[in-house]
Amino acid sequence: MTSNPMTQGKIYDGAVLDGQPMTISGAVNKTILLLLITFAVAAFSWVQAFSGYMDKVILLMWGGIIAGLILAIIMRFKPQNAKILSIAYAVCEGLAIGGISAMYEMQLKGIVANAALITFLTLFIMLILYKIGVIKATETFKKVIFTATFSIMIFYLVSIVISFFNPNFITVWNSGPLGIGLSVIFCAVAALNFILDFNFIEEGAQKLAPKYFEWFGAFSLLVTIVWLYLELLRLLAQLSRNR
Repeated sequence: MTSNPMTQGKIYDGAVLDGQPMTISGAVNKTILLLLITFAVAAFSWVQAFSGYMDKVILLMWGGIIAGLILAIIMRFKPQNAKILSIAYAVCEGLAIGGISAMYEMQLKGIVANAALITFLTLFIMLILYKIGVIKATETFKKVIFTATFSIMIFYLVSIVISFFNPNFITVWNSGPLGIGLSVIFCAVAALNFILDFNFIEEGAQKLAPKYFEWFGAFSLLVTIVWLYLELLRLLAQLSRNR
């Protein structure tokens, strides 16, 4: 089992090849396409936010977050529908990060460009480390990253529940040395998820998995990219406020 719930190697079990198998290059091309869709939709939300329609952007943002979560769950159980689901997910993520990015940018100029640059630089570095074998997706590595990611998910869920009763709780762990420390850890775990995504795609190509897993692999990479980007936004914001 891997940390990214979208990239569990066992999902290949029972998959029947009917036509061309997936390839690494195919997964890469589809990842680029999903990123372009996400960026285009995010740009639309961004423009709307800076045009004075922030209230509508926030509604679209929450709609994207909720719909994206639902699509991600469906994707896990219906990988054969990965093409349409991943494209729809990219649209939802665009709505979500477009609104979130606009809110951060309104407070801290330039933060979005910096977060995006660091995100893709991290992706590139992790790919190099994976290709030259510096970081290997061993079973122990997978279990550790899965445990760390699952723990972070639980932490976020618990934080949201507690915030309903104590709104100040979010402020406590989202600021100061504690908040910065947690953000650094979360960013590190998100970055290490790239290794598992790369391994998942490579494993699928080696096993001659069905072509639709190219979309599934691209989708899993998009999940990790968006997660790291949002964590970096939060970290950079905290660093800026604690200068």
